[in-house]
Amino acid sequence: MSGFVGTWKLADSTNFDEYMKALEVGMVTRKAALALKPNQVISLDGEKMTIKSISTLRNHEITFTFGEEFEEKAADGATVKSTVTKESDNKLVQQQAGKVNRTVTRVVDGDTYTMTLEAGGVTCTRVYKRE
Repeated sequence: MSGFVGTWKLADSTNFDEYMKALEVGMVTRKAALALKPNQVISLDGEKMTIKSISTLRNHEITFTFGEEFEEKAADGATVKSTVTKESDNKLVQQQAGKVNRTVTRVVDGDTYTMTLEAGGVTCTRVYKRE
């Protein structure tokens, strides 16, 4: 899990606009979000992980214990029930249940961190590089 810890800068994003449409995000917010290159700052304290997404538009932070359900206000503003599980030392899967159910898979491979976001039959990939 320690491979996730650090600061990550968005390097590439595929199909993000379609993903946001699946989440029913409005056009103005989608256009603003597409222009951003957010950082993610990840820290770990035992079984608790904190993921901060930092951008000029909006910051978003979640802190969770692996395997325990928690309520969060997702980055798109929706309130969801989330559970994050460890699939392996380098893979996390987050299930978010709400008006639109979604899955966020996070994988670290060296200095590359890939998020695969799925909702409403749409898949988006966001690739981050370690800073």
